[in-house]
Amino acid sequence: MADNHTRSTAHHTTRSVGGTTVVTLHGEMDVLAVLALRTALDALTAGPEPDLVLDLRAVSFIDCSGLGMLCRIRNRIRSRHGRIRLVPPDHAFLRLLRRTGLNGAFELSHPIPGPGPRQHGPRWAGTSAEHAPEGLNGPLMSVS
Repeated sequence: MADNHTRSTAHHTTRSVGGTTVVTLHGEMDVLAVLALRTALDALTAGPEPDLVLDLRAVSFIDCSGLGMLCRIRNRIRSRHGRIRLVPPDHAFLRLLRRTGLNGAFELSHPIPGPGPRQHGPRWAGTSAEHAPEGLNGPLMSVS
């Protein structure tokens, strides 16, 4: 089997805005990425009442292990009476949340001001790629 050299290596950047930790995820969120990210996200949410924003705009692919990681970190933060918000990249991701029954599980947010990720052509497991959503005015979006 030939190596796939087009895969995007997963990595993340972290910054603090006020009392909020903003983590921008880059690349593909698959089983290999999840193993690497788990330790970092656990460290960032170890204290009481963590306030975390996960910016997913630079994620080019997410599968069930990536969704599982999002659910795991959500449960961890809630058990510490904290807050988690996701910055979704497009409507395809919102559709993926709906189709998996996770549409009410996360608070969705617009990007937090500051340096943002480069945009990639998203590929979401089980959906076709779509362009970024239009008309996202206001502090929060809903998944319906």
